[in-house]
Amino acid sequence: MRRCLRVFSFGLYAVTGLSALAMLLAACAKPVVEGMAAASAARIDDSERVTLKGNVHPFAREEYSLGDVEPQERLEQMILLLKAPVGRQAELDALVAAQHDPESANYHQWISPEEFGERFGAAEGDVAAVSGWLFSHGFSIDEVPSGGRMIVFSGTAAQIGAAFHTPLKRFNVEGSVHIANSADPEIPAALAGSVAGVVSLNDFRHESQAVRVESAGPKPNYSAGATHYVFPADLAAIYNLNPLFQSGTTGEGAAIAIAARSNLVLSDVASFRAAAGLTANQPSVLLAGKDPGLVAADRLETTLDAEWAGAAAPGAAIKVVVGASTATTDGIDLAAAYAVNHAVAPVLSVSYSECEYQMGATQLAFYNSLWQQAAAEGISVFVASGDAGASGCSAANASAGTGRAVNGLCSSPYATCVGGTQFNESGNAAAYWSQTNGTGYASALSYIPEQVWNESASAGGTGLWATGGGISTVYAQPLWQQGVSGTSLAGGMRAVPDVSLAAAKHDGAMVYENGGFVIVAGTSVSAPALAGVMALIVQTQSGAGQGNANPRLYAIARTTSGVFHATPSGNNGVVGVTGFAADGSVYNLATGLGSVDAAALAGRWAAGSRPCGLKLVRVRCGEWPPRLTLK
Repeated sequence: MRRCLRVFSFGLYAVTGLSALAMLLAACAKPVVEGMAAASAARIDDSERVTLKGNVHPFAREEYSLGDVEPQERLEQMILLLKAPVGRQAELDALVAAQHDPESANYHQWISPEEFGERFGAAEGDVAAVSGWLFSHGFSIDEVPSGGRMIVFSGTAAQIGAAFHTPLKRFNVEGSVHIANSADPEIPAALAGSVAGVVSLNDFRHESQAVRVESAGPKPNYSAGATHYVFPADLAAIYNLNPLFQSGTTGEGAAIAIAARSNLVLSDVASFRAAAGLTANQPSVLLAGKDPGLVAADRLETTLDAEWAGAAAPGAAIKVVVGASTATTDGIDLAAAYAVNHAVAPVLSVSYSECEYQMGATQLAFYNSLWQQAAAEGISVFVASGDAGASGCSAANASAGTGRAVNGLCSSPYATCVGGTQFNESGNAAAYWSQTNGTGYASALSYIPEQVWNESASAGGTGLWATGGGISTVYAQPLWQQGVSGTSLAGGMRAVPDVSLAAAKHDGAMVYENGGFVIVAGTSVSAPALAGVMALIVQTQSGAGQGNANPRLYAIARTTSGVFHATPSGNNGVVGVTGFAADGSVYNLATGLGSVDAAALAGRWAAGSRPCGLKLVRVRCGEWPPRLTLK
């Protein structure tokens, strides 16, 4: 029945109103008809409403207002977040905890998106009632995804105003014009138990965490005197990937999904891999809706993520999931939802950031729900921590920070938040870098000592360029993070990041884009690279997804030395904002557990694994995507 709603919805893009509702009733099975009938009998009263608080963007201020959006303005692919039935959320919490507990019979017994929807999605009657209400206001239903936690719908500004009782306005914020709702949305009181809210009614976008340092030309020097750049072979030498490669562990049989807002030129990736001496391995592109084409502001990000995920796992399948941003919905929201609801890959990389304060209550709930669903499906999610240091609500190129904050896309306990380090050669570069380039343009000789990435004005650079990190104001500290030296500084709240890799302009990363090499920095480099390391681990586990990586990462940190390179010095403070310092403790609020020795991590990961087996109705261990089997 949920599948009927989902499949039938694809044919409703251009059909709205009660005629479409009649078609839906005729097409779907009896339970949906009964649910719609119940909703009609209840006669949802729009005059009895509840307000969904915490869903106005902080920049949607009256002093910035340019007036109302035109009533006929078309708003595509808005996401309505749904609630699980009473009691089901507690069941999901328990299941995900058990799936990540090696002592549990449910350890690594992942479920498919369809089973997630059946067990933990909104009740069918609720989906039907909410869909009927949307239809009654003239909206079209684009999709009801498999997970059963959202409805994707489209309509006009006038319809939003009439249904949610919030006007959409244009705002001029620092010279840029944006669309946003000017008041918290309202919904009928009868739907309050089913609807969490609209994920986004504005076009304030998540920020890419990549910075173009400079163009390097068609044939750059990767090691030239005191200047050094990181190429895939350097990543392998510094973080000890080579023993894995030499044993045949290259990510073959695993896959990495990249959440993107722009398409990419596949020949750029081919040129990058050829120059690096990597085998040909063309990414695939999956569209979460319309194809946005090559978006100037995001093309580099997509290319970087695809190339550097493949740099760490050259044998893994790279699946770029592209979502086109609409007037009110960020393409990253659409791409991430697609990747999870279609179980695209056992590893997902996201290189975008927006601070918790700016995201709003529903968007934060959306990502926490989505990342928990990913964990239940066996998907490991890696998200960049941000490039504005401890001032997570600021733009990385700003002159001063605006206060402590963290990236709300990665602060959920179900995501692994990836920070940035900076190599510290201590004036002795010759000890760590060759003066000539070897095979695959390798020049790094071994692991290089690291410090907190901070190239902000307060550290002698410009802007706020430094690793994101700090304390969530939304999520309590999960059990797996407690008791690790340094995490108590978070005062009982979720601490981020979890781990880090090199992200600095100092010794920046090489990317091939638009026919030439460019030097790039930011946690957009470290996040996909660490996702690649996770794909290597997936291969060592017979191709099986590993779910939320955090419980295992912190368990290893508690019991094993030599896996993480704890960061001995530095801080992520920027002009106007005091940051967090590293002192060599197991954990710090700037770089987390530090960087990784990939071979040691893979070895310890395997040592903590539990043999898979069939328990009740579950999935076969090692299969991807998850596939249901009978007991």
